[in-house]
Amino acid sequence: MINRRQFIAAGSAAGAFGLAGTASAQAQFSIATGTTGGVYYPLGGAMANLLSKKVSGWAVTAEATAGSVANMHMIRDGKAEIALTQCDTAYDAIKGFDKFKDKPVESRTLCVIYPNLVHFVTMEGTGINKLSDIKGKRISTSAPVSGSEVMALRMLDELGLKLGDIKRERLAPAESTNAMKDGKLDGYFFNGGPPVAAITDLAATQGIKIKLIPNADMVPDLVKKFGPVFAKSQINPKAYPNQDAAVPVIAIWNILVVPASMKDDQAYTILKTLWDAQADLVATHKAAIDMTPENQKEANSSVPFHPGAVKFFAEKGIKLS
Repeated sequence: MINRRQFIAAGSAAGAFGLAGTASAQAQFSIATGTTGGVYYPLGGAMANLLSKKVSGWAVTAEATAGSVANMHMIRDGKAEIALTQCDTAYDAIKGFDKFKDKPVESRTLCVIYPNLVHFVTMEGTGINKLSDIKGKRISTSAPVSGSEVMALRMLDELGLKLGDIKRERLAPAESTNAMKDGKLDGYFFNGGPPVAAITDLAATQGIKIKLIPNADMVPDLVKKFGPVFAKSQINPKAYPNQDAAVPVIAIWNILVVPASMKDDQAYTILKTLWDAQADLVATHKAAIDMTPENQKEANSSVPFHPGAVKFFAEKGIKLS
């Protein structure tokens, strides 16, 4: 049996990792996903199952993590071979900015998957009607070492608020939902593709009416500060129970990345396997419906595409520029 580092370093001799071939030794590796109440975890689990099932000799596991920042650390440290991440976090990582200062991460994109929409979730009775109303409130900035937390802190800064201006918690979305049900939290930040399971859970709770607070007006200033990794979008009506109106929000593309050192044939095999099984991914979470040819653009990915991915998309006639 070969270990993860040997898997990444292994060459393409005899086509050992081809889709139709039989591997000479079993390859074990991990997909870094996210928290159990979000989208990354079930989607990454489906990816792991598909790769293990469809590629001879591969044993792939999905690892629950705090999210994008932790995932890029895992790629850098050789603890994961594939990661789901927000493109803003991947941009910081490859540039050595913020959480990756002096320790950049050499990653490459396999494909663009779906846009994360920046949710701020509260409920009737909290007195929060716009983002600036969170001052003095009990607010979760999401799980530590997550892309959602990074985004929440950037939004606080745009509002002119410091951490001391809120009663801060650092909870994953499922934990935040439970705290709100128990009357211990007034609102929380989370980036995800609707419907986010934890938010659906809160919205479906008897006696609670959720409110999703608009934030799309922050996009121009965020782009000026952090680069072209944000866009305006909306949470569509009926994305959650009893949510009747569209909510203008920030969008951040989610991408699937691997180490830059991964061999081309391995990257190609991962992408081909998942692309051909998109229907299975959509069955797990409908966010994967956005994994389309039209969305495979360099403009949607903050890091370069892996050569194995470039080859795959060229064969499909998909232009990345």
